[in-house]
Amino acid sequence: MTAEKPTELSYNPHMPLSQALLLPRIVIEDTMPTLDGGQFAVKAVVGQEVVVTSKVFADGHDKLAVRVRWRSEGDEVWRSEVMTDLGNNGWQGRFRVEDQGRYVFCIEAWIDQFASFRYELEKKHMAGVPVSLELQEGRHHVQQAAERTEGQLSEQLAALHHQLSGLLETEQVALFLHHRSADLMAQADHRAYLSLSPEYPVDVERELAQFASWYELFPRSITDDPARHGTFNDVHSRLPMIQDMGFDVLYFPPIHPIGRSYRKGPNNSLSAGPDDPGSPYAIGSEEGGHEAIHSQLGTREDFRRLVVAASEYGLEIALDFAIQCSQDHPWLKQHPGWFNWRPDGTIKYAENPPKKYQDIVNVDFYAAEAIPGLWIELRDIVVGWVEEGVKLFRVDNPHTKPLPFWQWLIADVRALYPEVIFLAEAFTTPAMMARLGKVGYSQSYTYFTWRNTKQELATYFTELNESPWRECYRPNFFVNTPDINPAFLHESGRPGFLIRAVLATMGSGLWGMYSGFELCESAAIPGKEEYLDSEKYEIRPRDFTAPGNIIAEIAQLNRIRRQNPALHTHLGLKVYNAWNDNILYFGKRSVDGSNFILVAVNLDPHHPQEASFELPLWEMGLPDDAATHGEDLMNGHRWTWYGKYQFMRIDPAHQPFGIWRITAS
Repeated sequence: MTAEKPTELSYNPHMPLSQALLLPRIVIEDTMPTLDGGQFAVKAVVGQEVVVTSKVFADGHDKLAVRVRWRSEGDEVWRSEVMTDLGNNGWQGRFRVEDQGRYVFCIEAWIDQFASFRYELEKKHMAGVPVSLELQEGRHHVQQAAERTEGQLSEQLAALHHQLSGLLETEQVALFLHHRSADLMAQADHRAYLSLSPEYPVDVERELAQFASWYELFPRSITDDPARHGTFNDVHSRLPMIQDMGFDVLYFPPIHPIGRSYRKGPNNSLSAGPDDPGSPYAIGSEEGGHEAIHSQLGTREDFRRLVVAASEYGLEIALDFAIQCSQDHPWLKQHPGWFNWRPDGTIKYAENPPKKYQDIVNVDFYAAEAIPGLWIELRDIVVGWVEEGVKLFRVDNPHTKPLPFWQWLIADVRALYPEVIFLAEAFTTPAMMARLGKVGYSQSYTYFTWRNTKQELATYFTELNESPWRECYRPNFFVNTPDINPAFLHESGRPGFLIRAVLATMGSGLWGMYSGFELCESAAIPGKEEYLDSEKYEIRPRDFTAPGNIIAEIAQLNRIRRQNPALHTHLGLKVYNAWNDNILYFGKRSVDGSNFILVAVNLDPHHPQEASFELPLWEMGLPDDAATHGEDLMNGHRWTWYGKYQFMRIDPAHQPFGIWRITAS
């Protein structure tokens, strides 16, 4: 039998004339901000001004009129604004998004025949070229406009035509070039060769999706006795201090019943004692699954009271959404078809070599019996917690679940509750991390945890400000997690914790920390980026007033963030020259230019570092010898800088960073 020859794809350059005549005469291309040609929505927050750029051009020298049009997805009425010609075929426009939900925008362009006429008329008149024929053409333009319009506009155009007919040539030129004539003709423009770009979506979320400080704690550890399980009611005592540190979000690991089978003991040991609490990520027992609350934490009413109490302190509760099950989860009996069973009747536990999670099994999203039941059940679980007042979800390992599932679930939930925010706990390939943002995740964990040198940090901060990352990915700079005890912190002492805190708080609008960071906890399992005596496997009471803490510094960093609009996003960050490889020096400026923050960080936690550096006077439109005012935002000290070149010395024993607000004299 002869194998069939594969179909070859080829480009046919021959186009029927009928098809060519339907092609747009005006080119609209390279439109930004867009993602994958409009397949996915770019991100914005309520009140943000969306800046749109595009290349728009046509044959010849005719003048173009270009507008950006936009509307919310539920609104039938389009709004529009004129775009500005930037030269070299570039155009820029902007619009403001006022509500949560989906917006769409597009670009429309046409040949502005009257503007083209005015341009040619003025050029010839200034060159002394006779323009009598051009004036005749101009009057014809006005007459046609009067004939195709109605009402007051038609009357005004007819009056303009009559006025032109009785004037001398120089007077006609002046009247044609007058702005009122241009305004009238623009209203009557029939938009020759009108072209429209595709519609591009924008996903608009509340500000907390872009600017927030997250604090993570295990409710069961809010106790003074490791033998007594903490409760939701105990967490109330922590709310004032968490508020005082300036956090917006209080995030809990899973609060659900924990399985008994293969329960982990201290330090991830395979043998748990009868009183060991187990990992909260081994979700499910005979008490219930993802919809239930661990009985030792309290009742559902206790949880509801905590949500209300947190809101009174300006805090929102975030929950962990971990789609995994203990081997005691009710689903294994109720829905065995949602899992992948081995031939011997066992089920494979979760692994992330070399890590093994014997206490956890995973569902199979594409098992025959899982479609659509599992998908709907998971959606309903999220909605159930939203109805309990939870509007933020940190999702565990979303990159190990199907992307179509997330695209559907997030859109479905946010169609009902547009205020819901999803944080992706994804440490994986860049393409997957970006794709999670494209399919709907509001923000994501990042590689920041492992960027330590000046070159690594400068490159990463810059990359996050470039396309496609800036359109689809909001980085949440967590300085530590229950899973990650960064190697940098193991031996860097208190200065090291301050270095990572300032990089996170100043580098992104979103940052987070897991409790213990403020106490500079760093004891690690030898050779691993894991905490010794990890709280994932045991109850860990803490003295939050212990000496050497950095609570006051964290509170001030969060205060600085709130008070300076330039710091409300990761966007706009620029790395500047400081001639020392141990000092990272960068700045952020608000969109309107009124708020300009400079940050210098000594990345060496053990030694003072010095550097000459440049003040970015050029960004302020100032000459190299200008005087500027500086203010240290950590202590309020003020001074005057003279000139572009300055000098710094940063001693980590005192404070390993400087945060300065710069203003023109």
